[in-house]
Amino acid sequence: MSERGPSVRDLPSALSDAEAFSERLAGRLPAVFLDYDGTLTPIVDRPQDAVISESMREAVRALAKRCTVCVVSGRDRAVVQELMGVDDLVVAGSHGFDIWSPDAGTLEHEASSGFDALVARVTNRVQDEAGGIEGALIEPKKASVAVHYRLVSDSKRPRIKALVDRVLAEHPDELKVTPGKMVYEIQPKLDWDKGKAVLHLLEALDLDREEIVALYLGDDITDEHAFEALKGTGIGVFVGNPDDPEVASRRTAADFVLTSVQEVERFLRTLAR
Repeated sequence: MSERGPSVRDLPSALSDAEAFSERLAGRLPAVFLDYDGTLTPIVDRPQDAVISESMREAVRALAKRCTVCVVSGRDRAVVQELMGVDDLVVAGSHGFDIWSPDAGTLEHEASSGFDALVARVTNRVQDEAGGIEGALIEPKKASVAVHYRLVSDSKRPRIKALVDRVLAEHPDELKVTPGKMVYEIQPKLDWDKGKAVLHLLEALDLDREEIVALYLGDDITDEHAFEALKGTGIGVFVGNPDDPEVASRRTAADFVLTSVQEVERFLRTLAR
C-alpha cells in the first residue's frame, strides 16, 4: 500500500496550507470520516485508556451539526459509540462490517456474516495461549480478535508473532492478519478494508454526490486503504508527526497532513464554522 506515494514529510498541512485545502474542497460540503485511535485520541498503551477528551467531543459534535460525520474504527461499534458519547454520528465498527446511522439504524454488511463461530474459537485460543505472556492484551471483537503487544518485552514479542502465524497457517483460506501500531488483528479473509467500507458508506448513506466531497482522517496503516479508495475524488488527511521515527519513513496516499490530535481538533473546529 502507498509504496510509491509521497513521503509524509512532503505533504502540505490541512491547517497552515488552508488555501490549498480550500481549493481541493472547492465549495463542496464535506462528508467527514474519522479514525478513532491516534486521530481523535492519542495512541496509548492500553486500548481501554483511549478516552476522547471533552474538547474533542465538542469539536466533533459541532461538526456533526453541519455535515455527516462518521467514525470508522477497527474497534467494535458499541465500544466506539460508548467512547464517543455523541448520538448523531454514523459509526462504522469492525473496519466497517458493523455500521450504525442515526437515520437508517443498523447497516451490517453481508460480507461479515458466517464467521462468528470461527472468530469465537480463534479468540478463545488466542486468549489461552497469549494470556500468559506478560504485557499481552487481547481485545475480542465482533468480527475479529486483536492482540496488542506494545507492553510486551522485546524478548517475548516473537512468541506473539509465532502464535499469530500458527493460527493463520491452520486457516489459510479463512483468516488473515491486519498489522497495526503494535497490534496484530486476526480477521476473516475477505476482500474488505476501510477503503471499501468508506465507499460502501458513501453509497449506503447517499453521499456519493457531486456537491459532497469525502474527507478521511487517519493515522494507521489500515487507513491507507481509505486514502487510496478516495484518491482523485476525495481528500485524505494523514495524522502523525513527520519527526516521529515511526512516521519519518512513511509513504502515504494521503493528500494533507495534521501532525497531532490537537491539530485534528483545531481542524475540525475550522470545518464546523
